[in-house]
Amino acid sequence: MSHKVTEQTEELVRPILDKLSLELVDVVFEKEGPNWFLRVYIDKEGGVDIEECGQVSEQLSAKLDEADPVTDAYFLEVSSPGVERPLKKETDFESNIGKHVYIKLYEPISGEKEFTGDLIDFKDGYANIRYKDKAKQKEIEIPFKKIAKARLAVTFD
Repeated sequence: MSHKVTEQTEELVRPILDKLSLELVDVVFEKEGPNWFLRVYIDKEGGVDIEECGQVSEQLSAKLDEADPVTDAYFLEVSSPGVERPLKKETDFESNIGKHVYIKLYEPISGEKEFTGDLIDFKDGYANIRYKDKAKQKEIEIPFKKIAKARLAVTFD
């Protein structure tokens, strides 16, 4: 059910975001305790503000009421993805070259399933990461199809 809800929500929210020149980052439908949450993460260059989130929420809520893809009671949340924005599509990687990232893999590469480092390149379906292993700088090429989860990572220097 969760996959169907997120797909339908994506279809409903895209025209709203296109009109407002906003980008869809992610749609998540998840249960927390007894409650269901439909979370829509939006963004634009320079970030989104509370008014934009409210506008999208209001318009999307009306569309969801019409289409009725969710049978259970739920809370709709529209927000910015925050500083640790998820990287879901290849284009997300391409547009975040030079940034600090966290990547978790489906299966280990070089004995590791998690990498945190700088995204130095993304080409032909491979993310190139420069990371620290003990005191040494290393680079690794990670196939996009092996990435289970990825996001921007905050650094405290």
